[in-house]
Amino acid sequence: MPLKVGLIGGGLIGSAWAARLLINGIDVHLYDPAEGVERRINDVINNAIRAYRKMTLAPVAVNGTLTLVDSVQQAVTGMDFIQESGPERIDIKKALMQEICGYADADVIIASSSSGLLPSEMQEGVNHPQRLIVGHPFNPVYLMPLVEIVGGDQTTDGVKQAAAKFYQNIGMHPLIVKREIEAFLADRMMEALWREALHLLNEGIATVDELDQAICYGAGIRWSFMGPFETFRIAGGEGGMRHFMAQFGPSLKWPWTRFDGPDLTDQLLDTIVQQSDNQAAGRSILELERKRDDCIVSVLQALRSNDYAAGKTLKRYEEKLYEASHQAVMSESDAGVHDVRQPLKLHTDSVQPEWTDYNNHMTESRYLQVFGDASDALFRYIGINQDYHAQGFSYYTAETHINYIREAAVGQPLYVTTQILGVDQKRLHIFHSMHLGGDLSEDLNGGDTLLATTEQMLLHVNTHQGRVCPARTDVAERVAKLVSAQADLNRPIQAGRSIGTK
Repeated sequence: MPLKVGLIGGGLIGSAWAARLLINGIDVHLYDPAEGVERRINDVINNAIRAYRKMTLAPVAVNGTLTLVDSVQQAVTGMDFIQESGPERIDIKKALMQEICGYADADVIIASSSSGLLPSEMQEGVNHPQRLIVGHPFNPVYLMPLVEIVGGDQTTDGVKQAAAKFYQNIGMHPLIVKREIEAFLADRMMEALWREALHLLNEGIATVDELDQAICYGAGIRWSFMGPFETFRIAGGEGGMRHFMAQFGPSLKWPWTRFDGPDLTDQLLDTIVQQSDNQAAGRSILELERKRDDCIVSVLQALRSNDYAAGKTLKRYEEKLYEASHQAVMSESDAGVHDVRQPLKLHTDSVQPEWTDYNNHMTESRYLQVFGDASDALFRYIGINQDYHAQGFSYYTAETHINYIREAAVGQPLYVTTQILGVDQKRLHIFHSMHLGGDLSEDLNGGDTLLATTEQMLLHVNTHQGRVCPARTDVAERVAKLVSAQADLNRPIQAGRSIGTK
């Protein structure tokens, strides 16, 4: 039986919880009395699917069932886990928790998404308060791995550990906070930065955009995988943290920051709103969300290739996605620059982090992508460019045969050589060889850096008419010269092969 989770609240946080749970094959019962909940949740789910498909090569789909219900009772009765994401007001939270605990089974964990309220206060007057915690996520919940787990005075360690296991199984990084404190860990640190930023803005030292640049172009990139303590330890050099503190510890007494926030006057509020509008430059919230998601995905993929920090969490989670999906589908130029007498070395590249699988090796589809890029380079070399395409002419691939010979790991340099095997007015027969980066002459003399080969038959087409046609005269002449120059080359041993045979 699939897990069933009850969600209270379908706003910014609740809808993103729904997306993460549904993608993980968990059935969701959600209650939110506001209008437009279904539309908002569908938008968030579409954003999440779009982001996941950029983030991982594992198949991703909505595998759980979403049921919108009409009451708290219907949302929590018979559920295996409950996540509350109501308004951030203690009176509302306490009332919700009393109602939830009145209907939920006694052994079901109830988590609040609160970003700063104390779970001990929410436990007052509820049934079985030991199972109530804060499970504080970060926006967007469907992408960000961190969830802070905070127990109240009556919460048991077993409940916190069980909640951590639940969150870990849906691809998150649970962080159990040892002691209950307002705003927990991450928000307290972010709040200190936010207050200092408001001071700098209020005093006219910097604009909203300049303050954001100071973070996102500098420390923010590093903070995605390394916190302040590890960062400062490295800054201390071989002497480590002790040397760093000896050098910079005295600065803690200097008036570099102020921890009290400025008065939020109308003038300051107007300045924040106006400069934030200017920074957005007319872009919609949806546009900004997608740009945010794309950047988070890029960082996570890069970290995954290093098996570090949030990338390590993604790598472990991606392995689960692969395992689950496998179970479901088991049954299912310049011609003077190059020596044209040799295979042409027209395309170089390196294995990008997003090209790799969970073993950090380049995936099959990316081999084909690199060979496609090499074909494009050949097209440019023989005179096929944007103007040629604008006239309605191009080469289309009719047949491809790839031999995978060696694995390529993330970061390794690549180059492709291209040999022309044959040509007529309408067909172009080519052979690509992909090598690890290095000196071309070494490979021609029998080196062992060959990664893969592909043989392709290309047809010249009139794209306007949708049919095969002769290549333009100038292109045909360039190809003919290449065929003539390479006539004495040995035919590659992989050319003309079918599966497993020469």
